[in-house]
Amino acid sequence: MRSATISVLVENESGVLARVIGLFSGRGYNIDSLTVAPVERDQRQSRITIVTSGTEMVIEQIKAQLGRLVPVYRVLDLSREGPHLARELALIKVVGSGEARQEALRLAEAFRARVIDASTESFVFELTGASDKLDAFLDLMRPLGLAEVSRTGVAAIARGRSTIT
Repeated sequence: MRSATISVLVENESGVLARVIGLFSGRGYNIDSLTVAPVERDQRQSRITIVTSGTEMVIEQIKAQLGRLVPVYRVLDLSREGPHLARELALIKVVGSGEARQEALRLAEAFRARVIDASTESFVFELTGASDKLDAFLDLMRPLGLAEVSRTGVAAIARGRSTIT
């Protein structure tokens, strides 16, 4: 088993995301993370970034099946194409008081999380980074009053001159 970060360049039209998701659900593949956004000024093309896992054969099958969908322009397994950058954004609400509140602030500073909302009972932190960094921060916040989490999913791009277009 391995994790794969797959980037898919598609025509930005109604139903494309439903077809991609249908491919995964119809074959019993899991999606660990999914992000979609237009990538051109005129919004004709969108980039879908999918994090999934499976055997090498399953990942190859997923890529092949994605490539056959219309209107898919390009499919890249960033995990195999070479070095890439992957980041995620999380909004994290921590409710607490006293020493737990102070410890949450100290840890947030160490992780470079920004306080974007504060009240006498809670903080909302904004944290960007690799998924494992976010997971580690969440693990530390649980005993301090972690109340709610909202994550964007992984955005990824190849390093260097390599592009999806």
